[in-house]
Amino acid sequence: MFDTTLRDGEQSPRTSFSYEEKRDIAATLDDMGTHVIEAGFPVNSDAEFEAVADIAASADYSTTCGLARVVDKDIEAALDSGVDMVHTFVSTSDVQLADSMHASREEAVERAVRSVERVRDAGAEVMFSPMDATRTDEEFLIEVVEAVSEAGVDWINLPDTCGVATPTRFARMVRTVREHTDAKIDVHAHDDFGLASANAMAGFEAGAAQAQVSVNGIGERAGNAAYEEVVMAAESLYGVDTGIDTTRITELARIVEKASDIPIPANKPVVGRNAFSHESGIHAAGVIENADTFEPGVMTPEMVGATREFVLGKHTGTHSVRKRLADIGFDPTDAEVREVTRRVKDYGAEKERVNDTTLEAFARDVGVTHEDEREEEVRA
Repeated sequence: MFDTTLRDGEQSPRTSFSYEEKRDIAATLDDMGTHVIEAGFPVNSDAEFEAVADIAASADYSTTCGLARVVDKDIEAALDSGVDMVHTFVSTSDVQLADSMHASREEAVERAVRSVERVRDAGAEVMFSPMDATRTDEEFLIEVVEAVSEAGVDWINLPDTCGVATPTRFARMVRTVREHTDAKIDVHAHDDFGLASANAMAGFEAGAAQAQVSVNGIGERAGNAAYEEVVMAAESLYGVDTGIDTTRITELARIVEKASDIPIPANKPVVGRNAFSHESGIHAAGVIENADTFEPGVMTPEMVGATREFVLGKHTGTHSVRKRLADIGFDPTDAEVREVTRRVKDYGAEKERVNDTTLEAFARDVGVTHEDEREEEVRA
C-alpha cells in the first residue's frame, strides 16, 4: 500500500494541510504500518520541502517518497529531502504531450531515462510513472517502459490519471506491461467513474505488487482509490495479511476528514457513519441475532475501529427498540415495546431524529419501568 494522501490527496480542490497536520497524518500512517508514504512534492515550496524532509527523518517503519517531474531541480529537491524513494513522472498520452508538456515522444523518453538514472546513481529507490497511461498508445507505452527498465528503474507505476479505465481493461494493461519489464508494478487509479478501488484490486489480480491509495479517497477531481477500501478488500475479501493495523482506520479517516475539510459521506464504505448502522427492522433483527446476517461477516466494525449502531426511525422494528431501551436502563414488556416502537416510527416519519433522550421520553410516557425505579422499589 503506497499512501498518497499527503501528495495527491492534498491536491484535492480547496484542500491544504498545515505542517502539523502533515506530520500528524504521516505519523499515524507510519504507526499503522503503511508500507510507503508519499510525503509530498519537495520542489513545490520551502515549507513543502521542510515537511517532506521532517517526515522522511521521523518515519520508523514506512518507506518515504517524494514526487518529482522529469526536471533536474525536481529530482535534486527530492533527493535532498532525504526520502527513501523518488517518484518521477512524465506525460505519455498524445493529448498531454501536445497540450500540457508541449514535448515530443522522443523528448519524453529522454527525460524519463535521464531522471531515472539520476535517482539510481544517487542510491535512492526510483519509481517512474508514464502519466495518463490508460490513454497512452500501447506501443509507445511499451517503448517508455522498456527504456526506463533498461535505465534501472525499481518500480513502474501505471496511472489511470483521468479515471477512464475499467477493471478488465486495467488488468489487461498491467499484464501487458509486466511482459516488458522486470521492475515491480504499482497502480494508481482515479475515481471519476467510481471504479478506482475496483481498478486497484484488478491491478493486484493482474500481478501488480502495490497500489497507490489515499485516505477517504481524496485527491484530484473525484479522488483516488481509497486507503480504507483497498486495505480492507485485500484483508477481508482476498485474505491477504497486509501488516497494517486496520483497527486504526476509522481514527485515521477522522484525522484526514478534519485536516482536509472534506466531509466523509454517510454511505462511504468502511468509514462512513452508515457503514455499520442499521435501521430497517428486518436487518436490525437479523444483526442482533447474528451480525453476519446483514453485514459482510468478513469485515466487522471492530476490525476497523468502528462501532455498530442501531438507528431508530421510520423503518425501525421492535428488536432495535427493545435493545436500545435495555441499553439505557429500561425493562419493557412486549406491549410496551410495541407502543414505544409505534411512537418511534411516527416520529421518524416526520424526518425527526430519535436519540436516547427522545426514546427515554417515549418510554416514560408509556410507563416503562427503569432499573433505577426497580431498585428503589426493592429498597422500599
